[in-house]
Amino acid sequence: MGHSLTIKRNYESYAQKLKEWAKEDHRVRLFAYTFTIMDLKTRLYLACGSSLKKEAFEGAMSMLSRVDVSLSSMRLDRYYSYPTYVDAFGAGTVYIIPKKNSTLNGFQKWKDTMKDFIRYTISYLEQYHKRSNSESGFSQDKMLGWTVTQRREDRIESAMLCAGSQSIQL
Repeated sequence: MGHSLTIKRNYESYAQKLKEWAKEDHRVRLFAYTFTIMDLKTRLYLACGSSLKKEAFEGAMSMLSRVDVSLSSMRLDRYYSYPTYVDAFGAGTVYIIPKKNSTLNGFQKWKDTMKDFIRYTISYLEQYHKRSNSESGFSQDKMLGWTVTQRREDRIESAMLCAGSQSIQL
C-alpha cells in the first residue's frame, strides 16, 4: 500500500496573488464629458452640461437658453470645429481653429468664420487665444477636487453640477 500527495497550489504564493489582486483597481473607469461656458471678464460659469456620452454640449446649451444672457463671442476648442457647433451660437462671433480637412460645406455662419480665419489671421488668433484664460480657470477648479466617485449617470451629473457651483461660490 502506498499513498500519494499532490499539491496543486502553494498556499503562500496563492495568498500573495490574492493580496496583489486586492490592491489593484478593478472598477470600470467611466469618463464624464463636460462642456462649460465661462464669462472671461468675471470668470463665472454661465452654463454647464455633463454626460457620460457626448451630449454635454446640448446640456450646456439648454441651460444657456434658460438664462437671460446673450453671447457676443465664443471660443471653441478643436473638438468643436464643426459647422453644427458654430451655427448653434446664433448672432455671436465664434472663434475656432479649423481642422486640416475642413471644407466650406455648411451654413453661412460657418463660411464667414472660415473667411475671417483666412483674411484676418493674426487678429483672429489673438481673439481665439483669449480662451487660455478659461483654461487656467478650469485648471484652478480641478485643484479644488473635481473627482467624481458616483457610478450612476444621474448622480454623476448632480456631482458635476455641485462641483461647478462650488467653484462659483469661491
